Amino acid sequence: MALELKQGLRLSQQLRMTPQLQQAIKLLQLSRLELEQTITKEMEENPILEEAVETADDDAAAKETEQLDMAEDEAAPPPAADDNKKEEFEWENYVEDNFRQSAGQSNLRNIEEVQNYENMITRHESLQEYLIWQIKLSGFSEEEERIGIKIIGNIDDDGYIKTPLAEICPEENLPEEEVLSFLELIQEFDPPGIGARDLQECLLIQAKVLGEDTNDMVHIIKNHMKDLEKKNFEGIARATGKPLQEVIEICKMIFEMEPKPGRSFALSETQYVTPDVYVYKVGEEYVVSLNEDGLPRLKISNFYKNVLSGKESSNVTKEYIQEKLRSAVWLIKSIHQRQRTIYKVTESIVRYQRDFLDKGLEFLKPMILRDIANDIGMHESTVSRVTTSKYVHTPRGIFELKYFFNSGINKTDGESLASESVKEKIKELVSQEDIKNPYSDQKIVEFLRTQSGIDIARRTVAKYRDILGILPSSKRKKYF
Repeated sequence: MALELKQGLRLSQQLRMTPQLQQAIKLLQLSRLELEQTITKEMEENPILEEAVETADDDAAAKETEQLDMAEDEAAPPPAADDNKKEEFEWENYVEDNFRQSAGQSNLRNIEEVQNYENMITRHESLQEYLIWQIKLSGFSEEEERIGIKIIGNIDDDGYIKTPLAEICPEENLPEEEVLSFLELIQEFDPPGIGARDLQECLLIQAKVLGEDTNDMVHIIKNHMKDLEKKNFEGIARATGKPLQEVIEICKMIFEMEPKPGRSFALSETQYVTPDVYVYKVGEEYVVSLNEDGLPRLKISNFYKNVLSGKESSNVTKEYIQEKLRSAVWLIKSIHQRQRTIYKVTESIVRYQRDFLDKGLEFLKPMILRDIANDIGMHESTVSRVTTSKYVHTPRGIFELKYFFNSGINKTDGESLASESVKEKIKELVSQEDIKNPYSDQKIVEFLRTQSGIDIARRTVAKYRDILGILPSSKRKKYF
């Protein structure tokens, strides 16, 4: 059977993402800080872009818009036959709407002067610096100091050494026993428990520092760590043959030890959240207002506009400026589309979660991406992107937009309750429990069913408890 080759034409449609569309999607999912960095980078790379000086004069804004529109027309390539079908960017509406919106925001908001936190931040001494300072005061030789500093370099922020001793000084050809002897010297430094390889060793070092008769304490730490974790004081008393009250007193001293000796030095930098959008209550209605503070407002450079209109410019120069101008136009349009999408999504969330804003967390409704997507006529993926790393300031506090999307838990009366509301009820129950007889997960299930009419499984309570960082009842129990 012979094969025959043929040529043919076939007309088909294919969806392709243009670079401009990719840029628009990228801008949509950026956080506020990332957007500011992206705009700054574009202004450095594109000479056409300049930061506009904000003004409340609508006539001046309209005049500037008209000039920018003329510059865009000059930069545009000769029109083709199908150019009329292309979407044109309405500069006048864009600038006019933005200036009016800025004026409206100034009427709605009365933001106090922001403190310059950079002037209040001081530099804290690190754990490694503190330990090296102690080495310098210990009378070590230069060789010993060098080895000690290498050991300190392997101590993490919690104060532990996770690296095997054989891998700490391989270039020194030191036997593991000698490295261990150096480590034992460092373990005598402050804070107590520093340089331990696990929690048990950390507690043993601190027990040694107490300087009292700690033989019973050391015995319990060495042989009953599992019982200590579970607070099984009765089991420890049976195993050691000591009275229960004496075992409890010893364990009380152990629990007062610091499990992370480097905690006081590991000061995390405070992250300040700047809301992307504000929600205010004006009368009986809630008003949504975009936060434009700190975002550079872009415009087209007058210098390059004049270069385009000049006859002495070469074709190469004009082509370069036209390319940069088209890129600038699309960037401004994408930023405007991003802000408008955030506004529409927030406005829809406010309508849907009106009871939450009025009455509190207990009235947060179950809501999924599809609910908002159908309301504003956008795809779920767009809503997902625009709610990621975006924050809204409401009368109830500052929340990430994704916070309002959560599953529903059925109630006995047939209604449903948001999972965040259920988590809040679990947190309230645990905060009110007797610390000597904490509620089990099954007991929480029964309370939720009888007090709030929430029908929930025990495994769901356990999952929510883990999300909230609440320990099981056996580990929440306190004897003293």
